[in-house]
Amino acid sequence: MQSVNKKLAKKQIGVLIFLSFTFIFLAAVYIFIVTFVNSIRPPEIPSLPTIARPGISNPSSEDDNYGDGDGMSIVLAAPERFTDDDRRDMFWTFLIIGLNEGTNANTVMVASYCGVNNEANLISIPRDVPVNATRRGRKLSSSYLAGAAGYRGRAGGVAQVQRDVMGVIGFIPDFYVVIDYDAFFSIIDAVGGIEVYVPMRMRYDDPCQNLHIDLHPGLQTMNSQTALHFSRFRMANRGYQSITDFQRVENQQAVVSAVISRLLRPANLLRIPEFVGIFNESVYTNLAIGNITWFALELNHIRGTDAMTSYTLMPYRSSGRPGYYEFLNPSNVVEVVNRTVNPFYQNIELRDVNIITQ
Repeated sequence: MQSVNKKLAKKQIGVLIFLSFTFIFLAAVYIFIVTFVNSIRPPEIPSLPTIARPGISNPSSEDDNYGDGDGMSIVLAAPERFTDDDRRDMFWTFLIIGLNEGTNANTVMVASYCGVNNEANLISIPRDVPVNATRRGRKLSSSYLAGAAGYRGRAGGVAQVQRDVMGVIGFIPDFYVVIDYDAFFSIIDAVGGIEVYVPMRMRYDDPCQNLHIDLHPGLQTMNSQTALHFSRFRMANRGYQSITDFQRVENQQAVVSAVISRLLRPANLLRIPEFVGIFNESVYTNLAIGNITWFALELNHIRGTDAMTSYTLMPYRSSGRPGYYEFLNPSNVVEVVNRTVNPFYQNIELRDVNIITQ
């Protein structure tokens, strides 16, 4: 009888231990869920007129080389006349930087989202736009490398792109997102591939880069590798048609739209936390996980509408060799910016931009 009582006591203790661990586990899960849900909120809009940026010793000077600053600097994020009261309600802006093998900024876009009207806009800035009259790398495509030099790394690279983009559009976007090839692969594979219309036969081989592009015209289901080929294609093999840099920008915008369209599928909306985790691991950004989740959920509001619109800042002329540059028309740029991504009640004016025109 005593032996039976001992067995019952041991069983009861085992049940108590199991229930205790179960309770602790459920409590931990509950705390995690509550904490995560409470963190899902729109980000605060940075205060004006200044923000701190690393890696630029003198933001008003022109770098002779790839930059030589190594400290923290105060950089105007908007025209000096602007204040916090000039900011539009529920309006956020984003700088999107697509890196080519971690060095050159092959893709530079500025996006905006208006939480009041649930409208999103995306503008692409040509990578061959000159942004510095004296720096060895004058083009926008070299800005990230210029800022990252001298052991300043990603923070310095982003700071330089922010500074140069401000010269084009008149302000520094609130948040930045830096995407390299690895991040590109992760995001597209996570959503199960994308569907994109290929306008023409794309054939290009570059053994030096181990790059082999072969895409047929028509609606194509693309994995990450194929989508990357579609986004990179510009030069073609002999006998095939090349495209302009602006046609390539349009292709890149098509990929962005296709990714968003895939994300907005009902089945994928349930996987948003998973996508946010992948995004957080693969992308360099100053957005918190809760903020990213909030924006991902907000995308559902623009599903099935024409609220997301893409634009490209088109040049009025280009220069040939020895250096190829695309020159923007300041008046046209200001008009597009004010109509799409300007987060202020006041208009950006010509005096607010520093666009090199020759």
